[in-house]
Amino acid sequence: MSFTTTIKEEISRIKNTRSENISELSGFLRNNGTYTEDGIDLITENATVAKRIYQLMKDLYDITCEIESRKNMNFSKNNLYLIMINEKVDFILKDLSIVDENGEFLLEPNSYILGSEEEIRAYLRGAFLAKGSINDPKTARYHMELLVDQKKEAMFLSKLLNEFDLNSKVLAREKGYMVYIKEAEKIGDFLRIMNANQAVLYYEDIRIYRDHKNMTNRLNNCEQANIDKIIETATKQIEDIEYLKDNLALELLDDKTREAVDYRLKYPEASLLELSEIISYETGKHITKSGLNHRFRKIKDLANSIKENLNTNPKE
Repeated sequence: MSFTTTIKEEISRIKNTRSENISELSGFLRNNGTYTEDGIDLITENATVAKRIYQLMKDLYDITCEIESRKNMNFSKNNLYLIMINEKVDFILKDLSIVDENGEFLLEPNSYILGSEEEIRAYLRGAFLAKGSINDPKTARYHMELLVDQKKEAMFLSKLLNEFDLNSKVLAREKGYMVYIKEAEKIGDFLRIMNANQAVLYYEDIRIYRDHKNMTNRLNNCEQANIDKIIETATKQIEDIEYLKDNLALELLDDKTREAVDYRLKYPEASLLELSEIISYETGKHITKSGLNHRFRKIKDLANSIKENLNTNPKE
């Protein structure tokens, strides 16, 4: 069972007030199905969603819908459930703010559909039941989307989502429009808005685990990069020391810098901080990391000076 199916089954069991049920049905019908003067046809792959719509229609309008199970022709193993509404069609479409008094399709539902925050949440639940999906955080990138047919409805849904600060965006697709959220925390917030509490627990557990794992990987990578940098720095320092030794130039260094030479050769893998602490402990003379780095700069400058002199005046 997919994560999206699990979410839809959970929110299909939520008990609403009558006004919230109307808002949920409006969100569903405005984004699903075909309307004629004689009937309304709605389609879903989820049996629980089909039962939800059937029960809401019965409770709100005292009608009995017909439900047919059909083979899905889009390479999906799931059956399609066709919900056919053949009674009180005109009244239902007007009551759910799908059409106006003249039977014209409304670009946005009337204000009573979204009169409270709970009714807005219910409308979004209905839209999600009709056209929504969320990737399983365990197996894919974070992604929530609502695929709708009309641009106006897509912009309207995005506006509703962003009233909850979800940072949703709209993208035109080959067929219709996609309202989507990419941020992991915002998707978790959307699940809370729909009151999908069990899905929230699952989603947040996986998200926190993934975030912790990613942070651990970043720290490990950072630590490895620091180790590589320490080794690279120590190697270059030893190369400068060996160069001075080969050219009999160590005697040109002062006593403190010669001391740094001895300790670097003795502890070739130590970082500058570790080496400064070792020298301070063993000699009883405090030296900072910065002070030790200054001594190694002297070594490097002397090695470069000798190289430059030899290049300018090569031996015969």
